Amino acid sequence: MTALDQLIEALRRLPGVGQKSAQRMAYHLLQHDRAGADALARALQEAARNVGHCERCHTFSETPLCPICQDRHRDARLLCVVESPADQAAMERTASYFGYYFVLQGRISPLDGVSTREIGAAQLLERAADGQVEEVILATSFTAEGEATAHVLAEALRARGLRSTRLARGVPVGSELEYVDLGTIAHALVDRRST
Repeated sequence: MTALDQLIEALRRLPGVGQKSAQRMAYHLLQHDRAGADALARALQEAARNVGHCERCHTFSETPLCPICQDRHRDARLLCVVESPADQAAMERTASYFGYYFVLQGRISPLDGVSTREIGAAQLLERAADGQVEEVILATSFTAEGEATAHVLAEALRARGLRSTRLARGVPVGSELEYVDLGTIAHALVDRRST
């Protein structure tokens, strides 16, 4: 296999990148942006070598505890459970949550052989029972696997006397009702609140 073929195959490992997209990226980097290719190679090597997981919340970190877990100004009573570091980053971009996080290592998927053990449920239950946490916010996705994960975790937390809540679902801000999918409208009706 040539070096070009190896580059294309490596780029195909990225989510959503097929053969043609990988070829376009490889050709662009080699033909028009050699400096960018070198910078990308160095950044990937550096990240692979230095980025691990936070010992407390399991997000990506270059130190034993990530900056969020080190921040003593956050609300220790709140623990938000997300599926991935990308989900945690999305929550942080809202600038509306000031508690701590627990990042699962995915979501329960029996068809793929992923159980509570693989996603770190035992570590979550231990973290939630630290005596400071008063509410565990289950912010898993609204897919079948995300819903199953939230349900299983809520039951396990309830069995230990711990309070959990789930992110609300509803009509997106700025949308027109006629263009919103029916499932979202149905959930918004069920989860409605008083004004």
